[in-house]
Amino acid sequence: MPTYAYACTACGHRFDAVQSFSDAALTECPECGGLVRKQYGSIGVTFNGSGFYRTDSRGTSSPASSGESSGSSTSSKKSEASASPAPAGS
Repeated sequence: MPTYAYACTACGHRFDAVQSFSDAALTECPECGGLVRKQYGSIGVTFNGSGFYRTDSRGTSSPASSGESSGSSTSSKKSEASASPAPAGS
């Protein structure tokens, strides 16, 4: 279940609450009974590695409509062969 951060608008008290997605947001401060608001911050998700950008899947900068699809597949086969590890037992 997610943890939400709240802050009281009256006394400034800050606290966290573990709530389900279907639970209603809290409205009352446990310290003074004043109105509370949800605090929004940055999320804790980072995307590392390849495949997260539009340009990661592109082979070359030449247009695809030129009819040279066999040239791009040959270059990708070469890169796959050089990326594979050597067989064990040598």
